[in-house]
Amino acid sequence: MINILTYHDIDQQQWQQLIERSPYATWFQTDEAYRFYQSVGDMQAFAYGVSEDDNLVGLVVGYTTTEKCKFKQHFTARSIIVGGPLIADNISNEALTALLKAVRAMESNGQSPIANRPIYIETRNFHDYSRWKSVFESTGFVYKRHYDIHVHCSAQHRLSERRQRELKRAIKNGAEIVEASSEQEIRNWYQILSQLYREKVRTPLFSEKFFLRFYRNGVGKYLLVKYQGKIIGGMMCPILKGKAVYEWYVCGMDEEYRELYPSVVATHAAIEYAKQNNIPLFDFMGAGEPDVPYGVRDFKMEFGGEVVEYGRYLYIRKPLLYKLGKLGVKLLKRN
Repeated sequence: MINILTYHDIDQQQWQQLIERSPYATWFQTDEAYRFYQSVGDMQAFAYGVSEDDNLVGLVVGYTTTEKCKFKQHFTARSIIVGGPLIADNISNEALTALLKAVRAMESNGQSPIANRPIYIETRNFHDYSRWKSVFESTGFVYKRHYDIHVHCSAQHRLSERRQRELKRAIKNGAEIVEASSEQEIRNWYQILSQLYREKVRTPLFSEKFFLRFYRNGVGKYLLVKYQGKIIGGMMCPILKGKAVYEWYVCGMDEEYRELYPSVVATHAAIEYAKQNNIPLFDFMGAGEPDVPYGVRDFKMEFGGEVVEYGRYLYIRKPLLYKLGKLGVKLLKRN
């Protein structure tokens, strides 16, 4: 028998066991991630599970968010499932179908307290779900090609010669890596990140509260780059113990400190952290669309990883608003 479970119905022990045995596990499908989302305030967490014969075989954790500006809410409301669903290797097509339908029904039934409910639901996959592509498509989720880069953190891993030279120069010139030790350091780092998003990335960024809550909850690491006591870059890294380190957000004052390469130093520090703690994978969490030039992908490739295409699954609830939102993002990036 197949049963859909809401967050409070999910057996915590079975949840943890599924994280441990599933080849599709990510930090973003843990109870820790759910509680982090729920604690932020700028987003609404959701979690749905599916059981077969009383055994948990699938689970989805995600968040619903939108921009604060009332006008922008009409074009930016979205539900994101980072990492893709957590599923047992032997989940049936029927159980996965039921789980995906539950996610769709959650929004259409209006259970989200966010006034302007999502225009779309998107899974951002960190593993290969091609085996279940027909199941996703049968429930209205369309596959979109998207790259990611995985670094296998073994003794054989090597950086490009260029990155090795930059790291040696940065260390020689006084750059150092530290773990964040105060909220003020997070605020200083966030100022660099928010400037990057305003001037170059030009896509929505969570408020400072989101990043402070990540630090307060202790759910991962902030690896910061310092020079003469000043924060000049760093990375926010969720960690799934024994499995993966993730690059959720990274930034650096690369123009101001050209001889210190803060973005390079921060990225290398996270990979080294994984190696030193016997974590086999560093996940860059995205590398753009195929056939579209993307300088960030070129930068990431020099850290010795491999490009994978696990894509995204997209369910559009409001097609017209979705098209208008995409147009708005394009205009924002041009200006």
